[in-house]
Amino acid sequence: MVETMHKSSNRSVPVYDSLRQAIIEQALKPGVKLPEDSIGETFGVSRTIVRNALVRLDSEGLVDLRPNRGASVAEPTIEEAHDIFEMRQCLEGEVVRRLCGMDPAPVVKALDTHLAEEQECLGKSAARSIRLAGEFHILLAELTGSPILAKYVNEIVSRCSLIVARFAVAHSAECGVEEHAEIIAAIANGDGDRAATCMFSHLRGVQDRALLEPEDVRAENVADILSRYRLQMSD
Repeated sequence: MVETMHKSSNRSVPVYDSLRQAIIEQALKPGVKLPEDSIGETFGVSRTIVRNALVRLDSEGLVDLRPNRGASVAEPTIEEAHDIFEMRQCLEGEVVRRLCGMDPAPVVKALDTHLAEEQECLGKSAARSIRLAGEFHILLAELTGSPILAKYVNEIVSRCSLIVARFAVAHSAECGVEEHAEIIAAIANGDGDRAATCMFSHLRGVQDRALLEPEDVRAENVADILSRYRLQMSD
């Protein structure tokens, strides 16, 4: 019985990864329905395996899973958006302050490598640019060496991607890359106050670029979207 549950959990990972990436990259917009049967057919798995993936995404705040109503991509309210960004300011301010107290060489090397990916992606792939922007912040948290801090930052960055997908006029990749470079420079100098100020300004800019009016959710062919992500995961 335990072995069966373990296998089911393992098989749900590709489904979870593909759904999560499609949400983070805003291919699946807030409010889009996520039918278990269609997703199961796309991945060639049972509805039980799909449900395991959806339950995990629901626990992370990326999916709304309601009895008798099925699953859909979560739709954060404007009140939740403000609250999430406030919490993110606190978390990521702590992240950069911790990094400024560490040996800067390996930290800056890892961040510079990631920044180069962001710069290389400018003007080529909006979806990948969106994902890399969020992963920069997750990398910052992982480099602190704190699994707890990394977990919370990972979850809140993912929630912010939903907020940007619902409220933002457009993703500003070029602006984000410049601001990321400023954060790295402050960390390289071990200047915790400067790093925290840069982070606050950066996150405030992301928040200020958001609209108060959510976009209308357009009809989405979930199977077509996820089939592309399934192929990416198998490469």
